[in-house]
Amino acid sequence: MRRYLKIVMWSVSGLIAALAVCVFVLVEYDWNRTRPWLNARVTEAAGRPFAINGDLAIEWRRPDTGESGWHRWIPWPYFSARDVVFGNPDWVKATQNMAEVGHVTFSLSPLALLGKKIAVRNLQLDEPLLFLERAEDGKNNWTFKSDAPSTWQFELKQIGFNNGKVHVVDAIRRADLQVKVDTLVEGAAAGYHLDWKVSGSLDKEPVSGSGKAGAILSLQQQRTPYPVEADVRIGKTAIAFKGTLTDPRSLAALDVRLKLAGVSMAKLYALTGIPFPDTPAFATEGHLTGRISRRDSVWKYEKFSGRVGSSDLSGTFEYQAKQPRPHLKGTLVSNVLKLQDLAPLIGADSKASKANRDATTVQPPNKVLPAEPFKTERWSSIDADVKFTGRKIVRDKQLPIENLVTDLHLQDGMLSLQPLDFGIAGGNLISTIVMDGRGKLIKAQMKISARRLKLKQLFPAFQSMQASLGEVNGDASLSAAGNSVAAMLGSSNGEIKAFINGGTVSKLLLEKIGLNIGSIILTQIIGDKQVRLNCMASDFAVTNGMMQTRTFLIDTEDASLDITGRIDLAQEQLALTIKPDTKTLRVISLQAPLYVTGSFKSPKVNVDKGVLALKTGAAVVLGVLAPVLTAVIPLVSLGPGKESDCAKLLNGVRKKPVAPPPGKTYRGKPVATSSAK
Repeated sequence: MRRYLKIVMWSVSGLIAALAVCVFVLVEYDWNRTRPWLNARVTEAAGRPFAINGDLAIEWRRPDTGESGWHRWIPWPYFSARDVVFGNPDWVKATQNMAEVGHVTFSLSPLALLGKKIAVRNLQLDEPLLFLERAEDGKNNWTFKSDAPSTWQFELKQIGFNNGKVHVVDAIRRADLQVKVDTLVEGAAAGYHLDWKVSGSLDKEPVSGSGKAGAILSLQQQRTPYPVEADVRIGKTAIAFKGTLTDPRSLAALDVRLKLAGVSMAKLYALTGIPFPDTPAFATEGHLTGRISRRDSVWKYEKFSGRVGSSDLSGTFEYQAKQPRPHLKGTLVSNVLKLQDLAPLIGADSKASKANRDATTVQPPNKVLPAEPFKTERWSSIDADVKFTGRKIVRDKQLPIENLVTDLHLQDGMLSLQPLDFGIAGGNLISTIVMDGRGKLIKAQMKISARRLKLKQLFPAFQSMQASLGEVNGDASLSAAGNSVAAMLGSSNGEIKAFINGGTVSKLLLEKIGLNIGSIILTQIIGDKQVRLNCMASDFAVTNGMMQTRTFLIDTEDASLDITGRIDLAQEQLALTIKPDTKTLRVISLQAPLYVTGSFKSPKVNVDKGVLALKTGAAVVLGVLAPVLTAVIPLVSLGPGKESDCAKLLNGVRKKPVAPPPGKTYRGKPVATSSAK
């Protein structure tokens, strides 16, 4: 027994001595000797340069907190490394390293290593510099290749920053951002532990801003809300939010109050990837929530309200990230919509408005149709279904538009408005517009139906029309190829038809058009009255942007107006001839053709000087050679004019108009007409 006791005692003594030697070696060993070996191993494993250029030391201490029982007596190694450098993969051309840290300290749980877990506590980074880059093909310098998934787990308990800097270069988002991060001691009471500031550029727009965030310790607490706050400007767009993240490591849930403001919603594309249209200056505030997962991510901007230009706007958007494209759906409502605020959507806003939203296209000074191209390169980035309602429209008196309802659909680069419904002049103007933006030129198809437009409301600025009765109905079918409203209309093909069946019109207006001076004077003395309108029928063939009249006749019980000619949508020029024809006796009538010419911007109305000169000249000659009564004979219109076959005309224009495919020419045969002078 004494022999066995000696063996045991010597064995225990040897083990204690060995442990003592190990402890002595671990404590006193110069760990700087291992740096070459450690640098080489990490470089080989990561496939990029790694180096600890400064002092490397390990100190053994009892854990400060978080351990109980006998675990409290197990010493933890506290690592300290200076001038740590982690390089980039070979494809990165930047001279910056991916990571540079002036001083790194952290403690490591030795018992956790037995369970294949690397549990790091109290990680402190002094003056860390981080450079992150993503190339146009999607490669990035923060992803490390791995042949197989690791069985080891990594757990970070606590982290602190001292004067940290992050530089992000993203070729896909065209971003070059620099972020400064520091520990915020004073804000800890409010739940904030980190303070950050950002500067740089995003999609060629300058970026500046600041914000706060919770402690990194909260990253491990998946069910504890992580506080975030930010106030950032991207060019002329301001973004501010305040709220919480749940499970920040995977951004599983976001819940913030979001404010957005800027000169145009189109500027949000660089930030959101959503191709909002150009708008006037806007400001909104609402509740933003996000649920993010590997399979799909859903973001909701709920119950937001604000203003766009001088119009109010409210609604909800839902963004879902999925393949092959993300999807946006939403409902927008404007209770009071100023019509002028819709102008930037098609590039029809003023020069000052264009300058404010940084539009690069200059509207030709002599043209009315908007020449600013649509941003079709953005249409393929997302699919969308959005319903918009403008309940009351504030507009000029000359534009009798009352309300607006439209359903916008964007699918694989094809934009459609089905329907686009304007309440106008007591009736409706219902359109279906489809634009294919997948090619160099937009291929557009437009079908427009006008129903029950009140004649008197169509011309609110003309007092003589206010007692008129009758309703205008019509249809148009057009196709075109072009990247702006002007280009599409200037290349359009198809048909436009409209008609009025019955009603009344001002007698004074007809006399003025017919230059019936005597009747004008008499009507003004005894008062205007309404004349029965038998019919109005118009039929235009449109070929390569040229509107040619096939039929355009206004027939009343007293007179008829025959209108012929063309409207050049490409050059924005008018060339129409109006031929009045009276059906009853007119005294002192200078009845002569009227010519509507000039541009859309400056139209002109002229009288046929030849016919007018013949009538007045004959009156002068007879006045010299004969009594005064004889002199007025050339100025008398005896009538009756030719009666129109309204039934036949109306049957013709009631046939639905047709249009060829976009880019093809209409093959109809318009009726030949005389050229307007």
